[in-house]
Amino acid sequence: MARTRKTPDFEQSLAQLEAVVERMEQGDLPIEDALKAFEEGVRLTRECQGILEQSEQKVQMLIEEQGEMKSRPFHDDEQDA
Repeated sequence: MARTRKTPDFEQSLAQLEAVVERMEQGDLPIEDALKAFEEGVRLTRECQGILEQSEQKVQMLIEEQGEMKSRPFHDDEQDA
């Protein structure tokens, strides 16, 4: 049974955002088209940020310590050093 998605797909939104950025970086868009592309980029950026925030909230809810839900950063700072 196929799943229908009601929420935006992060990978698809990110790919669309990258395409918008590429178009704008070429620098040959008329000002009206550049403004529309910019607006689309802002919308896609907000969409991606929302998806990431929801994912982060889910990860925080799933982290369990001593039977109680605890919130911890997703990455380990010691590994970054």
